[in-house]
Amino acid sequence: MTDRQECIPVLLYHAVMDDPPDWIAEFTVSPGEFRAQLDAVAASGRTAVTVGDLVGCLTGRGGPLPSRPVVLTFDDGFADLPGPTAEALAARSLPATAYLTTGAITPGRRSLLPPAPMMTLSQAPLLEQHGMEVGAHTDTHPQLDTLSAGRLRRELREPKTVLEQILGHEVAHLAYPHGYNSRAVRRAAADAGYASAVAVRHALSSAGDETYRIARLILRRTHTAADVGRWMAGEGAPVAPFPDSAKTVGWRMYRRARAALKGPVFAG
Repeated sequence: MTDRQECIPVLLYHAVMDDPPDWIAEFTVSPGEFRAQLDAVAASGRTAVTVGDLVGCLTGRGGPLPSRPVVLTFDDGFADLPGPTAEALAARSLPATAYLTTGAITPGRRSLLPPAPMMTLSQAPLLEQHGMEVGAHTDTHPQLDTLSAGRLRRELREPKTVLEQILGHEVAHLAYPHGYNSRAVRRAAADAGYASAVAVRHALSSAGDETYRIARLILRRTHTAADVGRWMAGEGAPVAPFPDSAKTVGWRMYRRARAALKGPVFAG
């Protein structure tokens, strides 16, 4: 069992805005609360690192992590990300990793994400200018563990190619939409050339976590800076790695059966 003093909080944010669309409201943090949560991270004494830094530790291919690391991640690519959100992180010298859904942020393209204010693909380099690492979050945001092998490959490879073209360098990290994954999905992520993938699991990560199923703590609108403070102390959540529960396995089987009848659906 992992010592809680050695756990690694990996926070998962989505939109940071005052008036989000209903479909993402549960996973939206207001700008004021976001700043308070960042201040709680800074006050905790933890050192923020990117997913790439964490993966270097998990694989033994990178340098050592600071003694008390924390990782901040952002999914989808909402409009606030390259502006006030990136600025709030930079003002506190907090690096982060952003996972972008390319079909949702490319003008003229479509995705399974419902309508919302989104950044554009052309703004991806701005994230790096603010000290953020950029990863992929599929092309259309489907439930990856329900897809055919061919569709799965396209969802993983298309955004990697698109992001590498605009950034001019390798994009090595992936986030599964809504955390949905399976052994086949994890193998496909590795085959597509990703060095890591993050899930959700609502758990603390650790130096023993799985490289293609890194646990994250998902931020909901009801979470406060006090909740973040508890996670920084290594409290309030289980510590990964751990096997999928029977409930998770059963839910996956149900979703696969539903997808076989109705086709790919939004992961959310």
